[in-house]
Amino acid sequence: MSMKEISPQLQNQIAQYQQLQQQLQMLAQQRLQLEAKLREIDGTLEELGKLTGETQVYKSIGMLLVRQDDRESLKKELEDHKETLTVRVRSIQKQEKSLSERYDQLGEKIQGALGGGPASPSSSDET
Repeated sequence: MSMKEISPQLQNQIAQYQQLQQQLQMLAQQRLQLEAKLREIDGTLEELGKLTGETQVYKSIGMLLVRQDDRESLKKELEDHKETLTVRVRSIQKQEKSLSERYDQLGEKIQGALGGGPASPSSSDET
């Protein structure tokens, strides 16, 4: 089947399919970055818990390392940041799930329209 034989509707679906694929890749990238930050925070909190009272603790602020005597406020700050990141990761996971379902459905419709793949005419109907 040449591109001339593909209906404008199918061309539109293929474009949407490619767009969904890009969005899914972008979301996965964002989620991986956030998950890496979460692991870093977990590691920091774990190390902070192991330190004795005499050990000096420093906090990175931009290019500076500043001594942090109030460990409880530092711990609270890290835990708050962890909570915020966790909420963002869950939000991205929900978006990924929703987009992934749309992506799969659209893929089946396109396969059905092109006359290949597992999609039968009945399964390519609108849901």
